[in-house]
Amino acid sequence: MKLKLDLHDVYNRGDEIERALLDIMQQARDKKAPLVEIIPGKGSGQLKKRVLRFLDRKDIKALYHRVEKDSDNYGRVFVHFRWK
Repeated sequence: MKLKLDLHDVYNRGDEIERALLDIMQQARDKKAPLVEIIPGKGSGQLKKRVLRFLDRKDIKALYHRVEKDSDNYGRVFVHFRWK
């Protein structure tokens, strides 16, 4: 199972971006999803930087195993989880 979050609709609303990211992380934890695909889009790269900063927070980093930036598509980030 892979969860997907497309941020194109909320790219210019900071509080909604944060809420959407928190929500998808919660969904992944609840459903024990092994993978979350986050799509910040290509654009100027500011939204992707914001997503990566969010994922680098200490409280969030404790939830997942690793982050992978898609080498084929600059506008995608994969968050991998390892559940016991």
